[in-house]
Order: sequence, then C-alpha cells, then structure tokens
Amino acid sequence: MRVLSVFSLRKTLPTLALTLALPLVAWKSYEQLTLQPESKLWVDGTSTVRSWSCKASDVDAVVEAAPNGIAQVVAGEKGVRTVRVRVQSEKLDCGNGTMNEHMRKALKVDDHKVIDFRLSDYQVSKGGDGVSGTLNGSLELGGVTKTIAIPATGKSEGGALRVTGSYPLNMKEYDLKPPTLMFGRIKVGETVTVKFDLLLKS
Repeated sequence: MRVLSVFSLRKTLPTLALTLALPLVAWKSYEQLTLQPESKLWVDGTSTVRSWSCKASDVDAVVEAAPNGIAQVVAGEKGVRTVRVRVQSEKLDCGNGTMNEHMRKALKVDDHKVIDFRLSDYQVSKGGDGVSGTLNGSLELGGVTKTIAIPATGKSEGGALRVTGSYPLNMKEYDLKPPTLMFGRIKVGETVTVKFDLLLKS
C-alpha cells in the first residue's frame, strides 16, 4: 500500500477541496427573475347562463435562473432552475360581488388562502417564433395537491421573457364544489381554464 507523505497531502487536499466546492459554487450561481406589473393570470369558465372570467389581482412569482437565463431559455435551453407561483385566492375578482362571494366559498378561502404552483421539471424546445414546452409540477388548491403538466410558450421581448399558456382544471378533482347562484338556477361548469401571460425580467 502506498502511503502519502505529509507533503503530498498538503498538495492533494486543497485540490480535492476545490473539486468538491465547484458544484456548490455553480449551484449557488443564479439570478432572480422579477415578475412585471403587466403580467396577468385569470380563470375563464362557463355556466348555464353565460361565460365568466375571474382575474387574479395578487400574483407572486419566485423564479431563479442561471446567469443569462432568459437568453438560455429563448435558445431552447434549460436556463431556469426554480419556479414557484402563488395566488391569493381571496383576491380573485370576477367583476361581480355575488360571483366573488360564491367563488371564494367554492375555493374554501377561509381555510386555504393561497393557490400554490411549484415547478419540478420542464421541457423546452426552440421553434420558429420563440420556444414551447411543458411545465411539470404540483398545484395546491383548496387543500388538495396534485401533479400537473402545463403546456406553455415563451419568447423574448426587449430582453425580458414572456411566458403564456393555459390549463384546463376540473374543480371536482380538487374536492371543490362548483358555485351555484340564484338558488341553484345558475350552475357553474366544473371545468375551468386557467390562463397566464407573465413577463419576467432579470
């Protein structure tokens, strides 16, 4: 067995420490992308009388990307590391006080005030006019968490990243009862469509 001398150890240990530290340094090297005020997230639905739409007036997004991450995503590469989007469910505005009240009751706002999406992985590929892909993650709604996959597109706008997409959501899959109005004469469809148009800047 070969025995390392004290001199050899002194030369080897710093190199080993640097080798072990490099992945940690790379992991910590990221930038925060900021959600811009013009970003939008809303829910479209139907009822036995007419269609309706509720806008989220309070959206919080935490997006961590590699340095120059926006350029990487636009090039079809995985430049984003972490995504978490949170919506205050009590601040969904349907443009009608009665509808707001029924929607908040349906979403169990008293017990579950936040709708929370966390990205676990994603696929991205470059196309003719930007990029497209799938956002895989978990959605917590009304106290129920499910794994979902959201199709989305992205493109560069003046150095910012605009991400758009939509996702059909069945309220009953989250143990939510679709709202009814006018003593049951108006019934909201159990499937709604969540839509988003988000602008992110570094």
